Formats: sequence, structure tokens, C-alpha cells
Amino acid sequence: MGRSAQEPPEATLPEGRVPALRVVPMPADANQNGDIFGGWIMAQVDIAGATVAGRLARGRIATVAVNSFVFKQPVQIGDVLSFYADVVRVGNTSITVKVEVYAERRPEAPRIVKVTEATLTYVAIDGEGRPRPVPKS
Repeated sequence: MGRSAQEPPEATLPEGRVPALRVVPMPADANQNGDIFGGWIMAQVDIAGATVAGRLARGRIATVAVNSFVFKQPVQIGDVLSFYADVVRVGNTSITVKVEVYAERRPEAPRIVKVTEATLTYVAIDGEGRPRPVPKS
């Protein structure tokens, strides 16, 4: 994703919430343009969503669908990324999670930018990889 000519709109981190994951992309995660690979970001989003879904499922889960994925702004080397994950739906065997990603950039003049949002669906599975019911609270 190319860099835009204007600054992206500034955002704030969700107040009072703990991120499911925080990570800093490194030079090895960048493409030839110096931006972080979209696939690397997708993997981190999947990890963040899976931590929430796995906790709710109380066990093994598998990613079964990426319902939506929007790259809003490029991610840069050294950004501190915060991944916030919320359960949006619980079915009999499935859990749908929305993940929002914010970048804290430029420590000398801090800015927070929403860079990505996605919705993924996971399914609870047993030891043989077959779907199993999600426990009721």
C-alpha cells in the first residue's frame, strides 16, 4: 500500500481496554517500499483474534474465514502496533471476532493512527480437528 500525500487522521487508543496483542514490526517485515507486508499484518491480526476466541472456546480453535479485512494506512518499521479484539458473535461451534489495529508512531512527536480492521471467524475443534460446541459461559 503506497503512502498518501496527506497525514492520516489521528485516532486514540480505546480507553480502558487492554490490547489482545502488542508488537513492533522490524526491517525484516518490510516490503521493497519500506512498508510492512500486508501478509505479516494479517498473521498478527489472526493471532490477536485467536487469543480471544481460544479463551472463549476454552481450547483448540481453527480460523475458518476472514470475513473482512481493510488496510486503512501503511504500517511503518518501528510503529508500536496495538491489536484490540472483540467477540461480535458466538454460534454453536463458531466465534466471530473483530480486530482493530492502531499504530503509535514517531516517539519524538507521538501520533496514533488506526491502520487496519478485520473480522474473522474461528471454529472450536476437538483433538481430532472436528468442530465441537463452544462452552456456554
